[in-house]
Amino acid sequence: MYFTLSHKTGKYIVEKIGDHPNGCLVQVINVINHPTQGDLHARKEVEGVFFHERKALSHLEKRIVDENLLKPYDGEVTDYVYSLKQALDKMTTKLNQEDTPFNQKSLSCLSQLKKDYETQYKTTF
Repeated sequence: MYFTLSHKTGKYIVEKIGDHPNGCLVQVINVINHPTQGDLHARKEVEGVFFHERKALSHLEKRIVDENLLKPYDGEVTDYVYSLKQALDKMTTKLNQEDTPFNQKSLSCLSQLKKDYETQYKTTF
């Protein structure tokens, strides 16, 4: 059975693979929403803050999470890399809708992340 999991600022499809005293063990199957770039405590700011570059959780990456964070998922499950590309495209489209310093910095981070993902998954983004 598949579940959705919101982790930090990303959203994923995960599969429960075991129990743990601190929750349950899940592994990442798909990316629904790519994590937001930037400083979460100073949203939309680029000056005077540490602008974080956030990668998505990797394919089959395992996490121990509180079971209350899991929501049943019965939709389509695609290839991980395809889902990552879709999530990146969705975020890029949203950021391109408005020309702001925050969006420009976020797009710059995503551009670098795409290069990292190309190396990691041996495909073009």
